[in-house]
Amino acid sequence: MAVSVQSIPLDPDLAQRLDQLVAKTGRSKSYYLREFINSGLNDLEDFYLADAAMERISKGSEKQLDSFQVRKELGGDC
Repeated sequence: MAVSVQSIPLDPDLAQRLDQLVAKTGRSKSYYLREFINSGLNDLEDFYLADAAMERISKGSEKQLDSFQVRKELGGDC
């Protein structure tokens, strides 16, 4: 089920850039905002999940494997 956001205030310069992109490409504002949110959310997930893993590693609560161990667990030649 899709969730709709009614209004997101934008800085006038950003709004103008978005309007220009829409005018030049013929795609909708909604299209570009969905694309931006999706790619931005992917980047945020990558960053914060990696940051959380690094925190666990620094605390010693995350299992670490060297390349030899990884190849062995995956059944590759060592």
